[in-house]
Amino acid sequence: MTPTPFTPSALQDYLRTLHAAEVANVRVTPLGGGRQGDKGYGYGVPLRLDYELSGAPRRAVLETVRPGPFRHEHMADRAQLLLWAHGAFNHLPRHVPSLDVGAVRVDGALESLGAAEELFMLAQFVEGREYADDLLRLRSGAAAVAQDFARADALCDYLVEIHRVAGPDAGLYVRRLRDLVGHGECIFGVADSYPAGPLVASVREIERRSLEWRWRLKARTQRLRQVHGDFHPWNILFRDGADFSVLDRSRGEWGEAADDITCLSLNYLFFSLQRSGRLEGDFERLWRAFWERYLERSGDAEILEVAAPFFAFRALVMANPLWYPALEAGVRRKVLDFALNVLEAPRFDPARANEFCGA
Repeated sequence: MTPTPFTPSALQDYLRTLHAAEVANVRVTPLGGGRQGDKGYGYGVPLRLDYELSGAPRRAVLETVRPGPFRHEHMADRAQLLLWAHGAFNHLPRHVPSLDVGAVRVDGALESLGAAEELFMLAQFVEGREYADDLLRLRSGAAAVAQDFARADALCDYLVEIHRVAGPDAGLYVRRLRDLVGHGECIFGVADSYPAGPLVASVREIERRSLEWRWRLKARTQRLRQVHGDFHPWNILFRDGADFSVLDRSRGEWGEAADDITCLSLNYLFFSLQRSGRLEGDFERLWRAFWERYLERSGDAEILEVAAPFFAFRALVMANPLWYPALEAGVRRKVLDFALNVLEAPRFDPARANEFCGA
């Protein structure tokens, strides 16, 4: 965000609403580099506001956060920082108080958010049944039908299509890898949610090996692509045939294609392990067909060289007693072994799924 949206007229309207009183003679002055001292980088340019409130002089400072690295790339990142600051500033003795936190609308008007307790989002309702229902049916022993393969093909082709769109900023690829390991919803956060017990040693080793993969992959920034980010069977709604919608895109618009591919495909292995202790039958056919189709249609053979840490993240979720409390201990062990062995291999081979599981 730059200071340009903050015109005196827009600020006057905003301040009048905030104070519920007459505001006049608004003047805006950038507070320059002296405030940053010897620092070579700052997160924003503060603006000094001088104005008259009901005829009396007032001063305030308007803070912004500019787009950039350090988890400030997206508008939602910057909103999170400012919303937190508005509350936190006012809870520390001797800290300069925050008067409000607001948003700039597309028309240049300023909106107050200072009284917000929580934020919300309103989304359109769509009909459909979760793709997980299909996999649960197959897990129960039902035979796959033509629609099962048509739906897997449709999901594969959708990912091929969205992954064709290259990302705009190489730094976002590095961030996605950093988030994969360090985000509270990803490897570090999921690892921390494991209860004390026999699984923890494997979880710690998965975490360690994943960190090594981050450094191995971070130079491959040319792979930045449009992604869904949480492409699992509970976030996919099918209607008749292969017509579907997706839900709950997560953790940014841009990332690594392997994130989406591993997220969905690992479920074929996961449900097959629950059914028979290994990848076989219709689940194996779905697994092989999905991988073969994606590799052929995307032309992205390199995905096999980068998939390991993304598999590790999804495996940590699936083996976690918090997320799957009724899962058999043997299945948990095989899922974690899959992650450990995939992380150890220099290149992922879909044909070795059972070998990776020790099945």
